[in-house]
Amino acid sequence: MKARRLFALLVILALVLPLIASCGPAPTEAPAEEPVEEPVEEPAEEPAEEPAEEPAEEPAEAPAEEEAVEIRWYVGLGAGSDEPTFEPQQAVVDEFNASQDEIELILEIVDNEVAYDTLATQIAAGNAPDVVGPVGVRGRDSFKGAWLDLQPLIDVQGYDLSSFDPAMVEFYHVAEEGQLGIPFAIFPSFVIFNKDLFDEAGLAYPPQEYGAPYVDADGVELEWNMDTLRELAMQLTVDANGNDATSPDFDPESIVQFGWLNQWTDPRGIGTFFGSGSLVDPDGNAQIPEEWRDAWKWTYEGYWTDYFIPNAPYEGAEFLQGPGGAFSSGNLAMVHLHMWYVASWALGEVDFAWDLGATPSYNGVVTSKMHADTFGIMRTTEHPDEAFQVLTYLLSEEVASDLLNIYGGMPARLSMQEEWLTNYGATNFPDMDIDWQVAVDSMAYADNPNHESWMPSFLETTDRYNEFWNLVSNEPGLDMDVEIDTLLADLQTIFEAAED
Repeated sequence: MKARRLFALLVILALVLPLIASCGPAPTEAPAEEPVEEPVEEPAEEPAEEPAEEPAEEPAEAPAEEEAVEIRWYVGLGAGSDEPTFEPQQAVVDEFNASQDEIELILEIVDNEVAYDTLATQIAAGNAPDVVGPVGVRGRDSFKGAWLDLQPLIDVQGYDLSSFDPAMVEFYHVAEEGQLGIPFAIFPSFVIFNKDLFDEAGLAYPPQEYGAPYVDADGVELEWNMDTLRELAMQLTVDANGNDATSPDFDPESIVQFGWLNQWTDPRGIGTFFGSGSLVDPDGNAQIPEEWRDAWKWTYEGYWTDYFIPNAPYEGAEFLQGPGGAFSSGNLAMVHLHMWYVASWALGEVDFAWDLGATPSYNGVVTSKMHADTFGIMRTTEHPDEAFQVLTYLLSEEVASDLLNIYGGMPARLSMQEEWLTNYGATNFPDMDIDWQVAVDSMAYADNPNHESWMPSFLETTDRYNEFWNLVSNEPGLDMDVEIDTLLADLQTIFEAAED
C-alpha cells in the first residue's frame, strides 16, 4: 500500500515542478561547469587485424615444359653407313620424333671404315651413344662388356618375345652379360644346291626338311649327316674325263667340277658346321672344341684325300669364278651359306636351277651358323628406359619392315616372314619356285656361342688362325693333329699376353 502512495506522489511532483520553474526569474548564468569528465573509454579493441591480404597471386605460370630427353642412335658398325640409306633412316627418326614429345632421337651415321675407332673413342671419352645398330655379333663383341643387359627392361615393361623363335632370343643371351639384344634381321645358313648337276648325275636332291633322311635314287633312306654328304659330294666331283671322285680312274689333277664347299667363311665357321663352340674356354684359356677339330680334319681330307672340296689353288681356278664366287660358277654342286647370299647380286644371273636344302647333322646334332643384326643399348646410357623405348620402336613390325627394306635381311619376327619371303622371291627370283621354308626352319639350329663371338686380342687371334687355315688349304701331307695342337699353343700365348 505504501508503495502505491509513494508512486502517486512522485507522479504529482513530476507534473507540478515544470510549471513552477517556468514562472520564476531568468536564471543567472551559472559558473561554467567544469566539464564532467566522461569516463575515458578504453580504446575499443580494434578487431584483431586479419592478416594483411597478400597481393593477389598472379596465376602461377605453368611449369616450364621439361626438355625432351635426347637419345643418340649410332649407325656404322654394320649396314646403314652407305649414302643411299641416309635419307630413309632419317625419315624413321623424324616419324618417331613427331609421334611424341618426351624423347628427341638423334641419328649419328659414321662411315663403316672409321665407325669402330670412332665408337671406341667416344666410349673412352665418356661420350658413348645410347642405342647402336644395326650391329652383328662380331661388331658387338668388338666392344665386349659395353652393352646393357636388356632383360630387366624386358621384364618391367612386359615386352612380348613370343613373336620370335625361342632359339633366336637365346642367340642374343651371352653368359655373364645377359640379354644383349632382341632379334631383328637374320641371315640363317643352309645348303644351296645346283639342281642341274644333281639331275645330270642322276642323284636325288638333298632333303629340304630338317629331320628327314636322304633318299637316294634307289629309294634307300640314309641319315642326312656328314658321312652321307661326303659320299654325295664325291659322286658330284668330276674330272676332265668324266670320272667322279669315287672312281679308281679319277684324276685329282684335272678336276672340273666339285661337290662341296663351306664358302666364304673362316676356320671358326668351318668348325661350327660340326657344332657350336668357341676358341675361349670359360676361364679365358685357349681351347679347340672337339667338333671343330673333327670338322677341320674332315675338311682337310676333303681337300687332299677325297678331293670333293676345292683346296685353295683350285678355289682360285678360273672355272670356279662367278659373280657370287665358286657356287655361282655353275661348277660346284653344293655350298653352305647364309641368307645374304641368296640375292640377285650372287644368283640373279646364273644359268642353272638351284634350291635350298637342310644342313646335315654331326653326331645327331644340326648346327646352322647364324649371322644376325640387331640394336643394342650401351650400358653407360643415362636414360635406359627412353633408350629401350627407342629400341622397341625400331623393332616394331611397321618400322622394322621399313628398316629391313633399307638394310636388307630376313625379318626375325615370325609374323613378318611369310609375306617378306614371298615378296623377296617375287622381286629377286620371279621365275623360280624356291623352298623358303628351309631358311625359316634353319633358325632353330643357330649356333650359340656364335662363331663370330669375342676372343682376346681379336685381330691377332684372327690373324693366327687364318695363317693356320692358309697352311691347311694349300699344303697336302700335314699331320692335322700336330698342326691343331700348335695352333692351340700359339693361341694360349696370345691370350696370356692379352692379360698383361
